Amino acid sequence: MGSTGSIGTQALDVIAAHPARFEVVALAAGKQREKLRDQAQRFSPAIVSDADDGMQGLLRAAVDSKPDIVLAATDGFVAFDPVFAAVERGIDIAVANKELIVAAGELLLTAANRSGSRILPVDSEHSAIFQCLTGEDCARVDFIVVTASGGPFLRKTKAEIEAATLEAALAHPTWRMGVKNTLDSATLMNKGLEVIEASRLFGLPGERVKILIHPQSIAHGIVVFTDGSVKIQAAAPDMRLPIGYALAYPDRLPACPNPSADPLTAIGAHPEAAGLRYDFERPDTERFPCVRLAYQALEAGGTAPAVLSAANEIAVGAFVEGKMAFGDIPAVIERTMAAAANEELTLDGVRRADRLARERAREEVARLRPGIEV
Repeated sequence: MGSTGSIGTQALDVIAAHPARFEVVALAAGKQREKLRDQAQRFSPAIVSDADDGMQGLLRAAVDSKPDIVLAATDGFVAFDPVFAAVERGIDIAVANKELIVAAGELLLTAANRSGSRILPVDSEHSAIFQCLTGEDCARVDFIVVTASGGPFLRKTKAEIEAATLEAALAHPTWRMGVKNTLDSATLMNKGLEVIEASRLFGLPGERVKILIHPQSIAHGIVVFTDGSVKIQAAAPDMRLPIGYALAYPDRLPACPNPSADPLTAIGAHPEAAGLRYDFERPDTERFPCVRLAYQALEAGGTAPAVLSAANEIAVGAFVEGKMAFGDIPAVIERTMAAAANEELTLDGVRRADRLARERAREEVARLRPGIEV
């Protein structure tokens, strides 16, 4: 699901490189119909769905195609019901949808434990931590660390960040991602959402999930154990690696994407480089307040993370459409969170919180420029 997006297209690259191992039984996408048509001709799935097919098309792709594993690579809540339907049938989910785990991760993992479905992380950070924890006693974990590139504004002042243009915000120094994820990287909201995801996926409270800025984007996740030992999963910044790991789990794919006999290149250096350095620093929550908001939502629990995610989606969309400044994104989110009622975590409660948060966030955007319909 989300086959024409950044994760979806890279997943199909991995699948195409291993035709004897994988078969595509369904493709579901939004409005990039020509691209979807090309994918369908290349992979010949039994089911193809686009935006016109609505929720039924996604459900057919996730369930009726009888897959062994569903790659959930859509943005937002569009895949909410299909993913839960697949999990309830014991189908494994390779999840690359932040909003789904942020808003309803506890419910999803409970459903997976009940059905035997496996939830396999695709985000490079969560895949890294997942790999570091394999074979370990989770009771001996002190804390975990998700790393961040720092995005395009790592060395910018608060004033420069707040006045940033769309072009500047989309100029990510490392990763190739879609518009929404790239802008979340620019605000560091992606890291805040990943902290909530990690808390849900690995069963740790917020104070045991840390963030470190790592501009090289080579060390993707860190686990610190109670005896002081540290495990770091490192690899070149290529999303095909964690995608392949999730699709092949518990195995590893051979030579994906590129084998290297040179140890320096293998740990992320350019083939012609004479050396490689890893830099780490703490995030600045004054310049990047979305990090603070995410930790607040995680601490509040209930439907607060769903409100955070929904408000962020609306705020980012409004910035893309030129309806507000980049610096207004965290303000809209914070005001929406402050106005929202925190409900008990249920599927209906999450849906309601998402809908109301979107409505309130749109109102907050409209207040920034009175008279403009949002």
